[in-house]
Amino acid sequence: MDQPHFVFGHLPFWLVTYTLALTAWACLGRFMMSFFLPPESPNYIWRGFRVLSDWAVWCAARLVPSYVAPMYLPLVAMCWLFGLRMLFGIFMISAGWAPRLAPAATGG
Repeated sequence: MDQPHFVFGHLPFWLVTYTLALTAWACLGRFMMSFFLPPESPNYIWRGFRVLSDWAVWCAARLVPSYVAPMYLPLVAMCWLFGLRMLFGIFMISAGWAPRLAPAATGG
């Protein structure tokens, strides 16, 4: 029973899902910190959230109607990213490119 390594055998799956999750959680952190800090704050945590999530917020601004307030764009981006992560995971599982917790059943 020769199965690929749990991490290195499925590296594309892990890289994409972790990148999408990291960016989605950064969007949530950005939204929560926006209540306490001005948009151009020099706070290093705020700048980190901005660096990680700027591309997602930019994309969300182009995908939603213009009447959505800019304050809520990180939340919209977070929802899009978690949805995209779920769809990507389903695709990878259905294609057999995601890791399994249990060995694959063999016909016999």
